[in-house]
Amino acid sequence: MQNATPDHRSQNDLIDPARANALAVTLRIEQAFSVGDALPPFFHQIYFWDPQPAQALGRDGHPRVGGIIPDMGLPRRMWAGGRLAFHAPLSVGEPALKLTTCEKAERKAGRSGALALVTLRHEISQAGVLRVTERQDLVYREDARPDAASPQPPDAATDEESRRQFSFSSTLLFRYSALTFNGHRIHYDLPYAQKTEGYDGLVVHGPLLAQLLMLMAQQELGPLAAFGFRATAPLMHFEEATLCRKGQRFWVRAPDGRQCMTATAELLSE
Repeated sequence: MQNATPDHRSQNDLIDPARANALAVTLRIEQAFSVGDALPPFFHQIYFWDPQPAQALGRDGHPRVGGIIPDMGLPRRMWAGGRLAFHAPLSVGEPALKLTTCEKAERKAGRSGALALVTLRHEISQAGVLRVTERQDLVYREDARPDAASPQPPDAATDEESRRQFSFSSTLLFRYSALTFNGHRIHYDLPYAQKTEGYDGLVVHGPLLAQLLMLMAQQELGPLAAFGFRATAPLMHFEEATLCRKGQRFWVRAPDGRQCMTATAELLSE
């Protein structure tokens, strides 16, 4: 159930253990969740769906802009990054409320053409207690020109203290899209991703990479108080990611050495 105004939206959902267990299997996590367990950080992405009829979707599979996100005439959407504060864990099996506010929506002229920057603030509560505050940064761009040169991605650092390898498949990306109710076609429609948006393959979800880094951070460092991440280059489904950590800094390195994401963790013990 949800209610919306032009710049606010509220949604209610049950933090269902079945959905959490489906994500755990998708991410190759050997853990089963039951009622009363603490939900891992960022697993709230698989809740609070916003289902819209087909006629309310844009060509990319996302709901059309013009509601909480104003229409600024730019068709290509990208999740650029985010910042999360974990005030208390969400509890599996309990209802939750998510309040979303559009904090910023502005159009600018960038080096590669017009772009729009949007920031959404999400506040998630259970039993009247704020559990998670998330700021989600989105970028909207013009269609890629066939003759335009691809931007040069940054090189990733190679001085990590620990690393993990993670491979993807079209099936994994489809399952993650289904669990997050993300209809963006760049993640499962290869002809669209290549011909319309100019990618080499299916694009690995930015939030999926952030999710993997957050789980790595919690496993290696302990409970998280906050986590911030920024996408710097797309990763394709046929590329194996190297998840890297040095201290409380994290990044994703592609096989060719480019940096796909950077992140920083803050711990509850600090």
